[in-house]
Amino acid sequence: MAQQTASPLNDSAVLDAKPLRMLTPMFPAPLGLHTFTPQNSPSVVCATPFGPYAGGTGLGMAAGVPSMFAAPASPTDPRGELDRVNTNGAAHANGTATNSLATPSLQTPLSAGTPESSKRKRGRPKRVSDNMVPSATSTPLAPTVSPIYSLPKVPSPPQENNNVVSLTPSSATPQESGKRKRGRPKRVQDIHVLATPLAPQADNTPILEMPPAPTVHESGTRKMGRPKRLQDSLDTSTPSIHSKDSEPTSQTPATTSPECGKRKRGRPRRAPNGSAAPSHSGFSIDDDTVDAAKRGQPRKIDTNLLQLPTLSSDDPREAADNVLMMFDALRRRLIQLDEVNQAAKQQHNLKAGSIMTNAELRVNKNKQIGEVPGVEVADMFYFRIEMCLVGLNSQNMAGIDYMSAKFGNEEDPVAISVVSAGVYDNTEDDPYVLVYTGQGMSGKDDQKLEKGNLALERSLHRGNPIRVIRSVRDLTCPTGKIYIYDGLYKIKEAWVEKAKSGFNVFKHKLLREPGQAEGIAMWKKTEKWREDPSSRDHVMLGDVSYGVENKPVCLVNEVDDDKGLSQFTYMTKLNYGNLQSSMRKMQGCKCASVCLPGDNNCPCTHRNAGALPYSASGILVSRMPMLYECNDSCICSNSCRNRVVQKGARIHFEVFKTGDRGWGLRSWDPIRAGTFICEYAGEIIDKNSVNEEDDYIFETPPSEPSLRWNYAPELLGEPNLSDSNETPKQLPIIISAKRIGNVARFMNHSCSPNVFWQPVLYDHGDEGHPHIAFFAMKHIPPMTELTYDYGQSQGNVQLGSNSGCRKSKNCLCRSRKCRGSFG
Repeated sequence: MAQQTASPLNDSAVLDAKPLRMLTPMFPAPLGLHTFTPQNSPSVVCATPFGPYAGGTGLGMAAGVPSMFAAPASPTDPRGELDRVNTNGAAHANGTATNSLATPSLQTPLSAGTPESSKRKRGRPKRVSDNMVPSATSTPLAPTVSPIYSLPKVPSPPQENNNVVSLTPSSATPQESGKRKRGRPKRVQDIHVLATPLAPQADNTPILEMPPAPTVHESGTRKMGRPKRLQDSLDTSTPSIHSKDSEPTSQTPATTSPECGKRKRGRPRRAPNGSAAPSHSGFSIDDDTVDAAKRGQPRKIDTNLLQLPTLSSDDPREAADNVLMMFDALRRRLIQLDEVNQAAKQQHNLKAGSIMTNAELRVNKNKQIGEVPGVEVADMFYFRIEMCLVGLNSQNMAGIDYMSAKFGNEEDPVAISVVSAGVYDNTEDDPYVLVYTGQGMSGKDDQKLEKGNLALERSLHRGNPIRVIRSVRDLTCPTGKIYIYDGLYKIKEAWVEKAKSGFNVFKHKLLREPGQAEGIAMWKKTEKWREDPSSRDHVMLGDVSYGVENKPVCLVNEVDDDKGLSQFTYMTKLNYGNLQSSMRKMQGCKCASVCLPGDNNCPCTHRNAGALPYSASGILVSRMPMLYECNDSCICSNSCRNRVVQKGARIHFEVFKTGDRGWGLRSWDPIRAGTFICEYAGEIIDKNSVNEEDDYIFETPPSEPSLRWNYAPELLGEPNLSDSNETPKQLPIIISAKRIGNVARFMNHSCSPNVFWQPVLYDHGDEGHPHIAFFAMKHIPPMTELTYDYGQSQGNVQLGSNSGCRKSKNCLCRSRKCRGSFG
């Protein structure tokens, strides 16, 4: 064979040179693998020894090659000396030092015709392929040994008269595994120590030759920690490739799946057309199971089997309220379960919203311009997912919700609602004007006229109304927000200005449409009143409780000339009279500091169906036939979460004069669903001593209108225990607040109430005479009248006679569900 001569190649001819991966741990002396690009020539690869072990006489540099890549040509080696690896002074993997030269035949994997893309995630090191193929120019040598290494894919045409080994890809089509799990370090290939030296050359240099590369889609070596991916297609005629331990590589039968082989991490592959999905365990999955077993997605629920409040009511307001109550009850239950099981913290609102959406438990599913049925101005929401469930704003993250609408024969994208959540620099000091900033990361680049920004621009020209949702800080949660629906606005002007970041942003001036109920304006008023109660107009008395309540209770009359209330003694507790001496004590707990969720040794937990009835913030989780708080016999501290009712009210109340229903009760504070409002205080009386003219009587009705306030256990896969675990039974207790009482005596009746009553025991164990506590049924905005359902006693309503103590009266609640009478 003729000797190859080195073609001239100087330093100026090399356009690019960069190191590739080192061969380790086979060669502790680093072996430099480089690519460099001569002018008018594809990239080539060479191996050059460098580092502390790169010495010896075998490293003479040729004059025609750049000094960092050069190696002398050898007449005894037709492939040249450049591909020889100097391991002078290096050690084998077993620690034995050698002074010999190993000349591996540098090969590259085949690259043409791969069905999977070789693109990788940006910024991640490329995973070295497991596939190796022999070079077309390799000379058959001694018997093949285990593979040492496979170089990255660098296509290069053959070079003539050059002392550089050229790597030319052949026409085979092996697969490359490509992507690796994020965050995992690059996996080092297994390198075999030579067990049997091959036929030495003239300089006693053994030749290492790569075995033929497999032609299957994926190498037998898999990513550590991740189950092997099922191939969507595979040539079953291809023989299996054995690993270094002679274990056959598992193969899967060919399928005709149209899905791409790359799937989301951790999800089992769904077999198409209901066919069985192959698995390592040998089990097959039918199509019904496959559809229901998608990991990360809630189980599909047949809502026709659920005993849930109707969502197809003639009253859109009732349907929207039912959706929100179901959502919040489900969210509270998820928190309770995670606390009991000590599970990791998660966003329970998103999980509850996902379950509700999957079960189609939502209203106003289609986007619309203008008002949304069932949603009223000043309605409040604690989570954005709540607005999605009632159709107020369908964006869970973005601030601008838009849709494509027809205007005559033309069609335009227009904005239908915006959320001002404090993320952007909006101007909203004026409760009737909002200067809204467009969407887009203004700190990185100018905002673009696209998506929501384009919809706002088109709404300026179309003049369509836009729903505006504002936000305020939640005083009960340091990081929480409350979203308030502020009604309909229209865009009057728009412009572009430079933000503080130096980039251009879109600005839109929206004006509130007249004739709407007060929204954010009322919130701003009550915020001012809480700071300075004297700023409230038409106040007749600064504090009805005369300091008994934790916060003063204002008396306000904006209706007529009524001078004040009938005289009564203000007190916040029940007066049991002679019953006190005959009441038994409750067993106390021995919790050292506070009662903890999931503590099986706490008797208070056992009495409340195995779970504490309140959340960490004091919100009632579920309505119960009887609720048991910690009592005087308990040694837990006063900060225990199971002490809520006994601490009294924590709300700014206002007693106000209604138009035709006497005095009423409302709050300056926003009240979240499940919040304790107040206790019905008064004196316990005997049924025979009831005065028919007493309008301040509380008694438990024999039958209460159906109220589904608790979560639906079916949504969590729990058995349905009907409403027996929610509705309190009729109790013998009768309370009169005519002579002594608190703010509860001013709560009026409504057939569509926002408050419900709950029996509670904490200072005795007589279940026939509990405390009557009122809790918020739903989110209640400030200055909304607080009402509960007095119930309907049995008897002839028209004659005013009934089996109860309260005289029947005509109802003036004016709700769509009004029964016409109560009592």
